[in-house]
Amino acid sequence: MGNSAGRSDFEWVYTDQPHTQRRKEMLAKYPAIKALMRPDPHLKWLVLGMVLAQLLACWLVRGLAWRWLLFWAYAFGGCVNHSLTLAIHDISHNTAFGTGHPAHNRWFAIFANLPLGVPYASSFKKYHVDHHRYLGGDGLDVDVPTRLEGWLFCTPARKLLWLALQPFLYSLRPLCVHPKPMTRMEVFNALAQLAANATIFTLWGLKPMVYLLASSLLGLGLHPISGHFVAEHYMFLKGHETYSYYGPLNWITFNVGYHVEHHDFPSIPGRSLPLVRKIAPEYYDHLPQHYSWVKVLWDFVSEDSLGPYARVKRVCKLAEDGL
Repeated sequence: MGNSAGRSDFEWVYTDQPHTQRRKEMLAKYPAIKALMRPDPHLKWLVLGMVLAQLLACWLVRGLAWRWLLFWAYAFGGCVNHSLTLAIHDISHNTAFGTGHPAHNRWFAIFANLPLGVPYASSFKKYHVDHHRYLGGDGLDVDVPTRLEGWLFCTPARKLLWLALQPFLYSLRPLCVHPKPMTRMEVFNALAQLAANATIFTLWGLKPMVYLLASSLLGLGLHPISGHFVAEHYMFLKGHETYSYYGPLNWITFNVGYHVEHHDFPSIPGRSLPLVRKIAPEYYDHLPQHYSWVKVLWDFVSEDSLGPYARVKRVCKLAEDGL
């Protein structure tokens, strides 16, 4: 199946994550950045449009042959559903209605979740706060693969399989690394999803449900947009744990590629992240960056130095509030 990848452990560091200090420096030097910390008025309308587009697609695929259904699930539905997960990511930072309306943001994320076919939004928010607060934190940041993943997916063929299995691994990893009690919002998320699925199945039959689920599984698996999973934090260059992507797919992914900027200022909506780089170019232009998520995926599979182990890890002290 190919040669084993070169790494046999994570890249352990004994320093704090870099984004906290960068944030302090940049805000002191460029206080105008604070003005970008406001809701994105366009986000709710974009999400509404994507949800309606997937409902229309459900109606259109009712009579399609299975091979064409799967084709459109990958080519169109995969893009839309993956983009919706990134809208949910943005909404998890309260960018739809602002920090003063957290409940509005939580319920709107559940609405954005409906075309995905499986409940996701509320669980994502519960764990995503730890990813920012404890970046690379051992046993805390569930974005980092497990040791089993690092040991098992260590050849080109196995790494290709790992990429295809991302939706499953990303969902199951928190239960192994840092299990948390189920919240009330997660129950509401599941009930809303079950109601939506039952309605679609009752109205239009099996094929629309297969289309939605295939859109999620294929779009979050071995798909060009999934390059962001690897591009964001896998160590392509020693000493750097977060990378930005400045290619065209940012147009359909809420600028998730501006990932260094995002970790510097999580409360700034994706729509405004390019302005951060424009205001403070000296903090970003010299950093290693990506321009193709497809190349990211190719390099990840083909280079021995890259694999699930190619992540920075650190031991983090829990914050006092226990989050």
